[in-house]
Formats: sequence, structure tokens, C-alpha cells
Amino acid sequence: MSDGARQFPCDSCGARVTFAPGRDALVCPYCGSETHIPSSTEGIEEHDFASVTAEHLGEDAETIDVLSVQCDSCAALVEPSPNHEAFPCPYCGSSIVAREKSRRLIKPQAVLPFRVARAEALKAFRRWVRTRWFAPNALKKLARVEDRLRGLYTPYWTYDAGTVSRYTGQRGEEYRVTVRRNGKTVSETRVRWYPAAGTVSRHFDDMLVVGSESLPRGLAEALEPWDLGSLVTYRDEYLSGFSAERYQVDVKRGWVRAAERMEEVIRGDVRRDIGGDRQRIHSLHTTHGDITFKHVLLPMWICSYRYKERVYRFLVNARTGEVQGERPWSWVKITLAVLAAVVVFVVLKSLEN
Repeated sequence: MSDGARQFPCDSCGARVTFAPGRDALVCPYCGSETHIPSSTEGIEEHDFASVTAEHLGEDAETIDVLSVQCDSCAALVEPSPNHEAFPCPYCGSSIVAREKSRRLIKPQAVLPFRVARAEALKAFRRWVRTRWFAPNALKKLARVEDRLRGLYTPYWTYDAGTVSRYTGQRGEEYRVTVRRNGKTVSETRVRWYPAAGTVSRHFDDMLVVGSESLPRGLAEALEPWDLGSLVTYRDEYLSGFSAERYQVDVKRGWVRAAERMEEVIRGDVRRDIGGDRQRIHSLHTTHGDITFKHVLLPMWICSYRYKERVYRFLVNARTGEVQGERPWSWVKITLAVLAAVVVFVVLKSLEN
């Protein structure tokens, strides 16, 4: 990733070859020649989080000096586009002028290669646009703009940790009673509460945190799950023909988000441990141990578009085909739909009378 322009010549004609999604090979667009990417026999190593300090990225983590350019609109840090002074930002569509910055970063240890081809992602985008019933009509025109859809490797962190969590709370047991209310006999649910306390433990493997600040967290997390069991050791060849973003969320900030996501799971464990029909959690204290991390790149197809000065994004998980997106709303269409529903309601009521 150091040169910002990975170019691999075709063995047959010398043209630039690019990675072919789903084929684990570099393919020449001119003569069709394929170059297989050899699989690595090296394992994907986890790094000790305890070695990360304010001054060091990690004693056992391999680092690399990289060149990147920053989008003035959304602050994304992406690799320079080969042989182009200006190129569109994959996140917001704004033009990026290639003013390169050098940074020292933790090198990606693994990558999930593209599996979903561009044509499949484009079909998914068109289907998604057609099903946005209350979107402005102008949005549907974007489905015909093919050059907006770009393949992008997004930076992620994965964290492993063992957790022990101590809690206090209450277990609620429901029961039914019959009461008189407004002259009628009705049955209602009541709850008896009992004190509860205990300890739950869990080992987390590959808790994901997106390393980009340009990609909305909700959209990124909605693309999950990823088939992380198919991660392969990082090689430049997998990125040939695609863009890649440098991480902006460093490994320590990423851990804060990972711990938050772990607590969401732990609270579910606590509720199951408390049991009963209802649960209350009064206190929860978690100890994390044996924390390790790795830096990985995950593939997405992304389309960014502007509508009335706001940027919207559409994403495709380039492994599973999962689709997530942002969209504008047409208040004219919504208002007409509400009025139509009111008219139908009034007509039905008049027929009943």
C-alpha cells in the first residue's frame, strides 16, 4: 500500500490487469489472460493490544509509511488515484485534488477479496432505487448513472477479548389477577420482583469496528455479518483495480467502540442469566482480558450522490450482496399518500353507515 498505485502487467500483452471478483485471479481486460494469486501459507496474526501506547502503534504490529489524500468535503483519507491529478471521492462524490500526505500506519494483515461483481452490485442498486416508493422522482435517474458505483476497500479493526461481568439487578415473575374496572371484570398482568446478582463470562472473537469516519457507522454495521473466516493474508494484488481508504479511527479509539458493542452482547447474557419474565439491570462491571487486534480491509461497492446539497450513500457488501442505503424523502408523495388513505377511510365509513 506504500506506493498508492498498484499496477500489475499482463504476462501476455503487458496491459494493466485487475482483480476479478470471485475468481482469486488478476484478469487482463484486453486479451483475457488470467494470473492466479497464490494463496499464502502464513497465518493471520493477532496483535497484543496492551503493547499499544500513545507513542507506539503496537510493538508487534507491522507498520508502513503510506501516501494518502484527504477529501475536503467529508474528510475521507483515500489512496491517490494513479495518473490522475483529481478524482471523485468514493464517499461523497466531491472532486479530490491529489495533494498527498505521508502517514505511518499499521499495515493491513488481512483482506476479504471482492466476490460480488460490479454488474451484480449495479443491479442491486437499481432494484433498491425502484423500491423507494416515497423517494423523489429525480432519485430514479441516478440508477442509470453507472459510473457512480465504485469498488472500495474499507478499513476495519477486529478485536478478541475474554470478559468477566458482575451484575446486580432484579428478576420479574409475571402473574395474572382479575379486577373490576369501570364496571367490568378484566384480567391484568402484574409482576413480582426479586433481587438478582451473578457473574457471566464470554470470549469475543473478531468484534468488528469500522476504521472510517466518512462512512456512517449505522450503515457500516448494517452490512454485517461478514464471512471473516474467509479472510486471506494481505497482498497488493487483491486491491488492483479498486480504491482503498486509510483508517482514521486508530486502534485505541476502535477499542472503545468494540467495548461498547461487547457490552450490548453482555447485557443480553445478563438478562438470560437473571431469567424470569422480565429483568432489570442495576449495575454491570466488566473486566476485559487478553485483548488482541488486527487490521483488515473489507470490500464494498459504494455509490454516493447529492440531492439538494446533501450527500446520500448506497452500499453493497461485496461478499454477501447485502444492500444498505440512505435516501431522500418526497414530502409531496407522502402527503398525497396520506390524503388518499384519508379519502379511502372516509368512503369506507360512509358505506358502513
